[in-house]
Amino acid sequence: MPVLQPADWPRPRGFSHGVTADGPGQWIVLAGQTGHDEKDGYPDDVAAQVRIALERIIRLLKEAGAGPEHIVRLVWYLTSRSEYEGAGAGIGAAWKDTLGRNFPPSTLLYISGLVDARAKVEIEVTACVPKK
Repeated sequence: MPVLQPADWPRPRGFSHGVTADGPGQWIVLAGQTGHDEKDGYPDDVAAQVRIALERIIRLLKEAGAGPEHIVRLVWYLTSRSEYEGAGAGIGAAWKDTLGRNFPPSTLLYISGLVDARAKVEIEVTACVPKK
């Protein structure tokens, strides 16, 4: 997807300000994914929860014939600013392993809690696969 980046703006780190999707295509909208494993357990570490959530996102995109390069928007809900800021290296590694060098527009929100009190992160995704 072409990235929207005004020449006189500093390039953001880890996301883009916007992308364009031209023409007809298949839109994919995923519910927020949390970091719970197959047994409905949650690791204590926020970076581990992010990794699981991103792996779940990649799995769902694959079900639709899409990949991380088709993501046009991420919305992150986080329950702790300090835990998120302290987990930068682990989150960066999880990103690299799942999303690679794709940096779609992202919004991060700090909230007081999620439906499952064990969850520290929830990530929503919108993706678009252009018609060939």
